[in-house]
Amino acid sequence: MSTDHRAGLSSPVNDAIGLPRQSSRVLILMGLALIVLGALAIGCSFVATLATVLLFGVLLLIGAAFQFVSAFWGRQWKGFFVHLLVGVLYLIAGMFMIENPVQAALSLTLLVAACLLVGGVFRIIMSLVDRFHGCGWVLLSGVISVFLGMAIWRQWPFSGLWVIGLFVGIEMIFSGMSWLMLGMVVRSAPRAS
Repeated sequence: MSTDHRAGLSSPVNDAIGLPRQSSRVLILMGLALIVLGALAIGCSFVATLATVLLFGVLLLIGAAFQFVSAFWGRQWKGFFVHLLVGVLYLIAGMFMIENPVQAALSLTLLVAACLLVGGVFRIIMSLVDRFHGCGWVLLSGVISVFLGMAIWRQWPFSGLWVIGLFVGIEMIFSGMSWLMLGMVVRSAPRAS
């Protein structure tokens, strides 16, 4: 097995994840880039919020086009009107997001706050009613969700201008950290003999 396609892999870490050692640089650079972009998104959360809403609006328009094509392509199917209706809804939502990104951000932020509140209350009730292994962590998660939902709701509509960008930035930083750690693991793994 000296010159086959596995010669560049290290064992056992790289065998488990299937990445050649040379890819560690790419993984580390991707991780660092995501961390920097995430920090910029947090620092400019209003711009990141608008960019996210606009991108989501464009994706909805693309989804609407696919729904219309599938509806008219399979006119004989029973799902014709469902595809057509979903396409119209995607089109309306996408156009609203592109034409009114600030209003869309405010609406989405209120929806995020409501989801956090409802999900948090549900987790709290579930952990208190049904005792199970790890229910304390579920209770803590529920309390944090309720706290975040209340904080967003109490500051709304102002929170609608920065919450989405903040959440996107935090997600990018954690995603970047995972890519960075993966690259470090691949780089530090012993070479195959």
